[in-house]
Amino acid sequence: MKGLANIAVAAAFVASVAADSHGHHHARRLAQGSPVAKRAATVAYETAYVYADGSPVSTDEAHECIDDGSCIVLGTATPVYTSPAPTSTSTSSLSTKEAQEFFESKITSSSTSSWSTSTAWTSTSTSTSTSSFSTSTSTSWSSTSTSWSSTSTSSSSTWSTSTISSTSSSASAAASSSSSSTTTVSGSGTKFPSGTVKCSEFPSAYGAVAVDWIGLGGWASIQTTGSWTPGSLISDIVEAVSGGCTEGSFCSYACPAGQTKAQWPTTSQGATGQSIGGLWCNSDGYLELTNDNFDTLCQDGLGGITIKNELSDEVAVCGTNYPGNEMMNIPVLAGAGETVTLTNMNAKTGYEWEGKYTSGQYYVNNKGVTLEQGCVWTSADYPDSAGNWAPVNIGAGTDIYGVTYISIFPNTPTSSAELDFDIEITGDINGDCYLKSGSYYGGGSGCTTSLTTGGSAVIKFKKYGS
Repeated sequence: MKGLANIAVAAAFVASVAADSHGHHHARRLAQGSPVAKRAATVAYETAYVYADGSPVSTDEAHECIDDGSCIVLGTATPVYTSPAPTSTSTSSLSTKEAQEFFESKITSSSTSSWSTSTAWTSTSTSTSTSSFSTSTSTSWSSTSTSWSSTSTSSSSTWSTSTISSTSSSASAAASSSSSSTTTVSGSGTKFPSGTVKCSEFPSAYGAVAVDWIGLGGWASIQTTGSWTPGSLISDIVEAVSGGCTEGSFCSYACPAGQTKAQWPTTSQGATGQSIGGLWCNSDGYLELTNDNFDTLCQDGLGGITIKNELSDEVAVCGTNYPGNEMMNIPVLAGAGETVTLTNMNAKTGYEWEGKYTSGQYYVNNKGVTLEQGCVWTSADYPDSAGNWAPVNIGAGTDIYGVTYISIFPNTPTSSAELDFDIEITGDINGDCYLKSGSYYGGGSGCTTSLTTGGSAVIKFKKYGS
């Protein structure tokens, strides 16, 4: 993949060329937005272009790249992007490119209109999947792996589907998920003694962060499967809505700001695309590690991304519990005047959904909304503008080639709420990206930028209209 720069507007383009096979808010899930069609980039054609390394490219070639959707304008494009291959190996011609997009997928509940999200990179092959499972309150759920390609999507009131396109001739074989690491790596925090901590004990001593307002004894989600055989897909998943971690369940948790969960069953995911995450509560009532690549509960992000809250009120930023039930209940609190780290997900060591790399998805609530009010599915205090209905999403992560992307985009069509402050991405970035007075840079429906090599970015929360 190569980056293009339009000299006249100093905008960087990202073009994908032959890359490793891979692929949400998931590809399932790293070129998504909400369960709607992929947002189209607004591109102004100019007469002079160069690659990111300064070498020239013809106008016709650049326009062709833009027209077929393999290039976007960083800063003015949608929160959808293609990932560039390493400059040391990106010698393939644009005609051999393989699209790798930044996107999100959501799951709807037919009885509660709830959604969940997460993000990932995908390569192009046509596939859709639908699953059905129930909660402990007998609420019926219908879900699908939702993503969108450059050309088509579809959705309905109870479920949504879309196409993941791929130049690869082989389709994803199963909904199994694995880390791209092949050896055990050092995680963050204290080594977890697998099989010795009781399921009734929330493992805060080992780095997990309790989300007590969810009502699950601090756990972010509890997915009961009854049994677990590593290497086998799981078809029966019941999600608890109250209580604690029980035998025969995967119990997910939050991690501190700047870190992300390191435990999920890498070879045993939902048979029809459901994501499953957390520690395993065995038949003896003890917690077991589920990811052989880590002996800790959390892993550090790659750093380089912070939030600076310049407002006089706190802001609740809520990440998706992924893998898990995909609720936006992973808390990042930006106190008034404070600077906090936003986890920069590492695609190389992070969760993979059906072989596709994933990135972080965050819900930004209006100022003054607390974590308890905003990091939930439906907010009792702000049912139309918080939680799943928060006004704005932020996407962030580093792909397998080491390129870090950050995007800001509206949480549409789920929410019509307007954010009551401005957001601006500053620092060592390759293009402008901001939300000011309700309008995104370039006048589009969101924007995306990337970090320069070795650079860092600050996402500023600023007074509305400043």
